Amino acid sequence: MLNVRYTPWLLAVLLTAAGCNNEQASSGGQAPPPPEVGVAQVVSKSVQQWDEYTGRISAIDTVELRPRASGYVQRVAYKEGQDVKQGDLMFQIDPRPYRAALDNALAQLARARVAQRLETIRNKRAQSLIEDNAISHEELDLRRAAQAQSAADVQAAEAAVATAKLNLSFTEVRAPVSGRASRALLTVGNLATADETLLTTVVSQDPMYVYFDADENSYLRYKEQERKSERTAKDNAVHVGLANETGYPHTGKVDFLDTQVNPTLGTVRARAVLPNPDRIFTPGLFARVQFVSGQKAQALLIDDKAILTDQDRKYVYAVDKDGKAQRRDIAPGGMVDGLRVVQSGLVPDDRIVVVGLQKIFYPGMPVMPAEVPMDKPTAPASPAAMAEK
Repeated sequence: MLNVRYTPWLLAVLLTAAGCNNEQASSGGQAPPPPEVGVAQVVSKSVQQWDEYTGRISAIDTVELRPRASGYVQRVAYKEGQDVKQGDLMFQIDPRPYRAALDNALAQLARARVAQRLETIRNKRAQSLIEDNAISHEELDLRRAAQAQSAADVQAAEAAVATAKLNLSFTEVRAPVSGRASRALLTVGNLATADETLLTTVVSQDPMYVYFDADENSYLRYKEQERKSERTAKDNAVHVGLANETGYPHTGKVDFLDTQVNPTLGTVRARAVLPNPDRIFTPGLFARVQFVSGQKAQALLIDDKAILTDQDRKYVYAVDKDGKAQRRDIAPGGMVDGLRVVQSGLVPDDRIVVVGLQKIFYPGMPVMPAEVPMDKPTAPASPAAMAEK
């Protein structure tokens, strides 16, 4: 006996089911056609193997500019944050005390030279008098000693003049290297102490260094390749990419490898030189570094847009011979010529979905594949267009 309360609800369900059955019967019971997707053959070719590291950009020259003469800053002669050339005037320290010291040294030099001329005349006169026995040999020795002393006084005065000129030149603080100057840490009217006060910092701009750390196993592999003559000078090239760049558009060359492995981290520090004519690199920037790992090897390549993520797993959809999209878990590697290296999970005969992934709702779903190139995937052609061909 049916409960009276549920009778209207059951009637509504039965009527809805009957309507669906009638609608399905009127349509002939046909399911919707499989969705169109673009599939591409996995690319198999010989590629250069690379190791990937992270690094930091660093300037070749970093100079903390300090005065070599004490005094009050009279002028800041550069524009903060702009490039300067080696020898450009950066700061002017009040030169008046040093100019006065130079004038005094010049006066002392002139006095010493006059005294030297006088002693020279006296010595010559003593030479003539000794021949006539007009003076004693002791007097002659005194004249010669006085002349030698006057010559030494001249040399001391000349050294004092050179020192005074050098101190005066130190009042002009010039750029020791070409590069970009930071802000002025001392402004006009402030006292600068020789060899102590920091005025500003200058960092070179072109070229730049990139430092990166290679793990111990990679370092041992590189050394073994060198011993077997499998690694040449051209293999020391690196490719560098910044955080906002795709791939590794910049090329440099390793010029330094540290002499010891860091026992705490198990890494060895390497350095590469990068040209920087366009001022793209700034010291301190994060960089991605590619370094030649070994000889060329056969690899499978796919378009990066074909890769999907399921938590920490990467996978693609491969279309089997029955036209069904099957999930394949893969282990992706680095990038080569714009394509992603697949280390495991695919075989060379696989065809993977690169266009229309959003149309696949579950593994094993039937699809209508249309061939597209792997390097330039586009939307698949419609069945009508394919029929015209």
